[in-house]
Amino acid sequence: MSSGNGQQITIRDLKSIEDLRQMKVVEKQVWGMSDDDALPLTLAIALKSAGNFFIGAFVGSKDFDRDKDKDKEKLVGFALGFLGREHGRMTIHSHMLAVLDEYRHLDLGARLKWAQRERAMAMGIHEITWTFDPLHSRNAHFNFSKLGVVSDTYKIDFYGPETTSVLHRNGTDRLWVRWVLNSRRVRDRLAGKNERTETLDALRLLAPLVRFEPSGKPGLADLGESLRRQRVSIEIPGSILEVEKTDAGLAREWRDATRWAFFWATKAGFFVSEFCRSIRGQQGPGAYLLQSGEVGDLIPEVQKKYLA
Repeated sequence: MSSGNGQQITIRDLKSIEDLRQMKVVEKQVWGMSDDDALPLTLAIALKSAGNFFIGAFVGSKDFDRDKDKDKEKLVGFALGFLGREHGRMTIHSHMLAVLDEYRHLDLGARLKWAQRERAMAMGIHEITWTFDPLHSRNAHFNFSKLGVVSDTYKIDFYGPETTSVLHRNGTDRLWVRWVLNSRRVRDRLAGKNERTETLDALRLLAPLVRFEPSGKPGLADLGESLRRQRVSIEIPGSILEVEKTDAGLAREWRDATRWAFFWATKAGFFVSEFCRSIRGQQGPGAYLLQSGEVGDLIPEVQKKYLA
């Protein structure tokens, strides 16, 4: 695949120590973190040697020979996953996905995730999990709309109150998402299908548990009344990063409000099924759709797998 400026994009496994060194450079550029929070090179080497796979997106000129001129390859994105065990079955936990800013327009994040899916399925693994900050609408859109994840678990300050990363200064709350790799839902996303129209129709009928007010602040609905319904929604700003830059106090209000909503909704038996950006015009907020019940109600393959 060409990047459009005479460079070739290659998706392949990270193989050498030099590949892993480049991964650390990309990690620090994307998250701006110190060595205290970056993945140690020795641990990366050990994880890879123990059978975990690290997948990279490399840029090089169209005519270079990788075997003769390896130093011309530049890592511009990667996905790192390691083996885990959940629900009594082996899984992959995808700990990091990173793409340098200047290459994000090439959809490399999606290419890395689909490559990760292929590797996992070849190993006989049926589910990949990871975490992300639910206040980041771009990541929510990527995870739910493009990949087809679901989530029934909310983690408060998963990495502690903050990290050295410039992106982790407003708490480190996370949704723990599940990607059921060979489900109809995920195969539809791979084919370019999503549920945006249906999700928007559902959101229009719901009174949000957290609402984006005209002032830009979060508004809270009555918790008891909301959780008696079969479906609820939680709205978030279009860009929490812009809020954090201009008003750290308001960003904290959004963290507190969404923490309250996700925590009590998941505790009451709701799971996150979809996300839509820009629900009220081009610059409007995004919204999560949550429904009461089990993930298996939406993805039958989950029930079949774990009851087998």
